[in-house]
Amino acid sequence: MCELLAMSTRTPSTVSLSLEEFSRHGGLSGPHKDGWGIAWYSERDLRVVKEVMPAAGSACVRFIQDNPFVTPFAISHVRKATRGAVALRNCQPFAREMGGAWHCFAHNGDLPGLTDHAAWREGGARPIGETDSEVAFCGLLEQLRPLWRDGTTPDLSARWLVIEAYAQALRALGPANFLYCDGDALFAHADRRHQSDGSIRPPGLWQLTRHCAAGGELSASGLRIEAHGAEQDVVLVASVPLTAEHWVPLPQGELLVAQAGLRRMRTHTP
Repeated sequence: MCELLAMSTRTPSTVSLSLEEFSRHGGLSGPHKDGWGIAWYSERDLRVVKEVMPAAGSACVRFIQDNPFVTPFAISHVRKATRGAVALRNCQPFAREMGGAWHCFAHNGDLPGLTDHAAWREGGARPIGETDSEVAFCGLLEQLRPLWRDGTTPDLSARWLVIEAYAQALRALGPANFLYCDGDALFAHADRRHQSDGSIRPPGLWQLTRHCAAGGELSASGLRIEAHGAEQDVVLVASVPLTAEHWVPLPQGELLVAQAGLRRMRTHTP
């Protein structure tokens, strides 16, 4: 399976993403050698960088390490191909514009038969590659599209209800860990994943919340977040803990919502 990482901060912060440990999962200590990608928001826009080559040996990863970016939201993905060619079109995160906002998505798991499920809606968003992950993203956008028709950011509770119902449908098909961001909130859904012992079971995601003093920083494996002149709150979500700190496993079926570095909503649906 793939490795996921997401971040939400209170204020846009300088992020040094060396991917030192995260990239090891992408080719050195892990089997995930089939591409990587990262997306981060900046002034209502979205920057997406993806490559087919392993993250562990990427000159582009080193460039990002040496040139920190400023963002309130970031999503990263390291791929182990299980469906679809090893090609750039199948690397994640995926991004689409809808309702005047950029929407970003990354998934790990397996969702056979998604287009035959009652939750699937075919519409304006269509996959470019062959992965079930991109199909899941397109389906989610069609579920959300009615909320974004007037070009304003919909109520958070309304978005949460749609995404929670869609996540429940995905879980019936297979492991459905995903990260989704619309530039206003980060949604992280936890399910099952391949564990180190070979079993498929929870937890599918782990989360860490931190408060940093003004001028302080948070360091994780391959990730450093620096606050500038203000106190900082941070929510991190990852497939596996990236530090020796107290990461909390998310129960199967939980949908965590983060805004401005704080957890706003969460649910646990058995």
